[in-house]
Amino acid sequence: MGQNQVDASQIREMDSGEKRLNELGYKQELRREMTLFKTLAISFSTMTLFTGITPLYGSSLVYAGPASLVWGWVVVSFFTWFVGLAMAEICSSFPTTGSLYFWAAHLAGPKWGPLASWCCAWLETIGLIAGIGTQAYAGSQTLQSIILLCTGTNKGGGYFAPKWLFLCMYIGLTLIWAFLNTFALEVIAFIDIISIWWQVVGGTVIVIMLPLVALTTQSASYVFTNFDVAPEVTGISSKPYAVILSFLVSQYSLYGYDAAAHLTEETRGADKNGPIAILTSIGIISVFGWAYILALTFSIQDFSYLYDPTNETRGAFVPAQILYDAFHGRYHSSTGAIILLFIIWGSFFFGGLSITTSAARVVYALSRDQGIPFSSVWRKIHPKHKVPSNAVWLCAAICILLGLPILKVNVVFTAITSICTIGWVGGYAVPIFARMVMPEKKFNPGPFYLGNLSRPICLVAFLWICYTCSVFLLPTYYPISWSTFNYAPVALSVGLGLIMLWWVLDARKWFKGPVRNIETEHNGKV
Repeated sequence: MGQNQVDASQIREMDSGEKRLNELGYKQELRREMTLFKTLAISFSTMTLFTGITPLYGSSLVYAGPASLVWGWVVVSFFTWFVGLAMAEICSSFPTTGSLYFWAAHLAGPKWGPLASWCCAWLETIGLIAGIGTQAYAGSQTLQSIILLCTGTNKGGGYFAPKWLFLCMYIGLTLIWAFLNTFALEVIAFIDIISIWWQVVGGTVIVIMLPLVALTTQSASYVFTNFDVAPEVTGISSKPYAVILSFLVSQYSLYGYDAAAHLTEETRGADKNGPIAILTSIGIISVFGWAYILALTFSIQDFSYLYDPTNETRGAFVPAQILYDAFHGRYHSSTGAIILLFIIWGSFFFGGLSITTSAARVVYALSRDQGIPFSSVWRKIHPKHKVPSNAVWLCAAICILLGLPILKVNVVFTAITSICTIGWVGGYAVPIFARMVMPEKKFNPGPFYLGNLSRPICLVAFLWICYTCSVFLLPTYYPISWSTFNYAPVALSVGLGLIMLWWVLDARKWFKGPVRNIETEHNGKV
């Protein structure tokens, strides 16, 4: 038995990802059991097919009409590939759990590395924890519509969950995800395998069934060429501004593929499988996401009725109304709409679970390098399950605090979405910029290497990220009032301001970025 354990250990030491990890100065602490398919499942679940498109579909549709929304997905997908390629190359070279902030530290060099990793780590941490909140909020919103339809619709005296119950659903989802993440990682991986099939099969069913069930469908010219601003609803009459805002649904949906990088210390052959998982996730979501948008748009029965507060879903959730109109129009029943909404809700559930997994890994990695107060608490690994359980519950607690304004504020989702996107995607920019400006001779490429194309791809990716972060700071409705104010710029300014003040006054004196726990010899390359 003892000999078998030694042999298994020797086999693990031969893993290419673990060898590269040791070269970078880290010993293997987490269990390296994830296969490519399991890593892809978690990465795909973090991006998710429905969770980005569904909650923002209605607002993006009303800004400039269907054509801008439909073609916006294609444009954003195109630029997302540049970001994905840049990150896949870096992931192949640095297969570590710290991922983005570890990449930033090493690519920026000894002088700027600590500051780069500090900024990147906190942006990523803020984005991921807010990301849990977006899934919990949108999942609660979907459940709110399911309950309303199950109890008779808005016109039939159905029950529309009040704010206090909505908050309870938000907290409940967050706690369930934290509880599941305290089990061994293989439990999460198994659930995420269910998730990828749930979304692929469920997405296929919705994309095919919805237009077939709808009594009438919109014409191709309406879907692909109709462009119409709605200043009476949004207060925005500028066509370029309306188009920019209509792209938000795509920009919010097409990220999260870095989840594969967070799990590289637990993935076999991570220097190869990490990049494959990143790019495959982008490819699947790009195709299925566009098909989902087309299915919803073709199936619209009455555009203006979607937003009517007296309609069956209280005008609160446009995709739910589209599903209801299709099934009730043909079968005079809302059962089909409820079933498809449950499939969409499942996507939110799986997405929140995966983002919790990623967020906990980032907090664990930053704590391992002493970058968070009380790091000794958050970096502890569960002795039995070998997962960072304390970091999991820290993320859940902060996420719950982010959701408390639900009781009083109507624009919570807009703010959380903006914070999530800017933090999460903004974290991508730091290592990509560092890779772009570093001398090529100092870069030690992994199996996935872009060669001479690396710099131009990184440049396009960096500029696209800057643009994305900028538009999420814009007001989304006019005139600006307390009920329509996008307070994300204020929240981010305060949060990031305090983090940078901490850096200037104290952290710069002791924070050095990733802390190696193996003594290694270095050859001058990172």
